[in-house]
Amino acid sequence: MLDQTEGYTTEDGRKIGGVVMEMRNITLRFGGVEAIKDISFDIREGEIRAIIGPNGAGKSSMLNVISGFYVPQEGQVYYKGAPRPPMKPYQVAQQGIARTFQNIALFEGMSVLDNVMTGRLTHMKTGLFSQSFWLGKAEKEETENREVSEKIIDFLEIQAIRKTPVSRLPYGLKKRVELARALAAEPSLLLLDEPMAGMNVEEKEDMSRFILDVNDEFGTTIALIEHDMGVVMDLSDRVVVMDYGKKIGDGTPDEVRGNQAVIDAYLGVAHD
Repeated sequence: MLDQTEGYTTEDGRKIGGVVMEMRNITLRFGGVEAIKDISFDIREGEIRAIIGPNGAGKSSMLNVISGFYVPQEGQVYYKGAPRPPMKPYQVAQQGIARTFQNIALFEGMSVLDNVMTGRLTHMKTGLFSQSFWLGKAEKEETENREVSEKIIDFLEIQAIRKTPVSRLPYGLKKRVELARALAAEPSLLLLDEPMAGMNVEEKEDMSRFILDVNDEFGTTIALIEHDMGVVMDLSDRVVVMDYGKKIGDGTPDEVRGNQAVIDAYLGVAHD
């Protein structure tokens, strides 16, 4: 069993820290339907943690519990060692948690830079009056937030489209802009909901590289849902597998790959 505080070392020599978030006996119901059934697992500092499973397994519901959007009827979410009470989305963001969405949620009429800048809202301290007239601290704050946004745009190699309205961009670039906006919040925990969905092979390779770079260069802890098993096995340090709302596997990619329950769930066959 992994130590709660000491963490572990990956095969490539990376140091993974203690538990950042723990899902303890989580059960989530919608009416009479149990979307999540008594699931426990943790996310550790500095790791890339994947949540996988067939369609309808409850993955998105679990990500919504992690992000604070859903409050489970049973069980408890622990964040940085403390029970997390029900919170508003902005309170979750203030805790250092940012996310992207399965269906892109950008401001289509705004430029790439302006969209990325919206990720800095939790870092803005000046009042509406000062911001409206760009007075005193508001000017300095605006400049600092713009500098952070520009650095992220450079990091994700989207400088050439920084002034382009998002509505004019192809799907793959929109996904990259959404990642940029999430990174602009400077999260300690980044949640990615199917970051490769709808992408071609080249776009998936680019996104995989950026996810690894974010984890490596920023030290950001990442939890992601993804259907492409090749991507999951290449990116992840540990994988939790869900099926019909239950946890059927949890471990390294190699451990999960050899788990018969996981194999059966994906093949849709029973194993004697």
